[in-house]
Amino acid sequence: MKKQQSIQDKAELAMKAAVRKVVADHKKTGRPLAIWKNGKAVNVSPKSL
Repeated sequence: MKKQQSIQDKAELAMKAAVRKVVADHKKTGRPLAIWKNGKAVNVSPKSL
């Protein structure tokens, strides 16, 4: 029998998939990606992702 996923597990999987898509889109288009680093928002080059 397959274990049923909790709503939290489903939400985490959906969030991870969304992040992968955003990162892939930014790499594809060459746009920098804004991330939090050391408590500040910074732009990261798509080449370094």
